[in-house]
Amino acid sequence: MDIKITEIKMDLEATDLEMIDEVLDKYRADERAGVVKLIEKYEKVKAKLQDEKARTAQMKLYENKYNEYSFICGIDEVGRGPLAGPVVASAVILPKDCSILYINDSKQLSEKKREELFDLIMEQAVAVGVGSIPPARIDEINILQATYEAMRQAIGNLKVSPDLLLNDAVTIPEIKIKQVPIIKGDAKSISIAAASIIAKVTRDRLMIAYDKLFPQYGFAGNKGYGSKEHIEALMRFGPSPIHRRSFIKNFSLD
Repeated sequence: MDIKITEIKMDLEATDLEMIDEVLDKYRADERAGVVKLIEKYEKVKAKLQDEKARTAQMKLYENKYNEYSFICGIDEVGRGPLAGPVVASAVILPKDCSILYINDSKQLSEKKREELFDLIMEQAVAVGVGSIPPARIDEINILQATYEAMRQAIGNLKVSPDLLLNDAVTIPEIKIKQVPIIKGDAKSISIAAASIIAKVTRDRLMIAYDKLFPQYGFAGNKGYGSKEHIEALMRFGPSPIHRRSFIKNFSLD
């Protein structure tokens, strides 16, 4: 072939992976080592894409099971365990034909991937609601009740009323909408996983903002969780206005 390997590489790079077979077929007869390696590389990329499509399809198991419902909403929270900052919940209604890949339990994703998916979910979701309960309220009613309150708040902030809730493990009190609690739901339901991403990114951004107000605690890095450095700062400086007093009462703050 007269075509240069660099040109073949550029052709492949410019091709949507959904159409990659057609382009690969053009070069399969080329026996040059560089071309063979390029084809092998993109065959692997294509296989990974197919695996991800299959994984995503599996994540829609509950959405398909309850397909008769018009607006299925996933619910999840983040921030039960930290020593500081709010507990944040999110409610997400995805379109039934949602084609976003790589949605997963937020803990399984890199920060970069979470940020990318946050934007896609916010752009394509039928509705997104967020609830945030501050530390003082957590201290007042306890973290479990604060979590429920954040979830109810998130549902109330949806612009579209859901007719089914898929929850990560819990049944939310004082909610009349049908609920389906799913153990480890953020790894089994695309709607719950999407909610976990929205909640995680939202809370992380809040803690990064708080870091600018209270830089001594390292909130941008630890997000309020009890890292060694955070606890040492807490012992040295005492609590900030966003620390949960009920979570730090066992620390000596002399």
